[in-house]
Amino acid sequence: MDFSNALKQYWPFLLLALWFGYKWWSARQVAGLLPELKQRGATLVDVRSAGEYASGHAPGTVNIPLQELGSRLAEIPKSAPVVVACASGSRSGMAKMLLKKNGYAEVYNAGSWRNFGG
Repeated sequence: MDFSNALKQYWPFLLLALWFGYKWWSARQVAGLLPELKQRGATLVDVRSAGEYASGHAPGTVNIPLQELGSRLAEIPKSAPVVVACASGSRSGMAKMLLKKNGYAEVYNAGSWRNFGG
């Protein structure tokens, strides 16, 4: 099978691999920025459910489940960076979009809450 035919046949898998690679790379970038963001007073928001949060979370984080985020925006200051995380980075990606749409200028998606460190 030549490269052209393989690409035509397997492009969805390639696209999926690229998407996961981008999520991983992006989370690594945010993890590297965390010390600076924390020093600047960043709010660390874990958007997993209350039950997930109770089973384990990073110190210094606030739990605002994604489905409650829109009604609890007043709890997150707009004057400092906001870093969101969840289990895999998908819900926190949605949270980032919601926060940006609501006027938060500096929002970062850390991916997994484990990237917040201890």
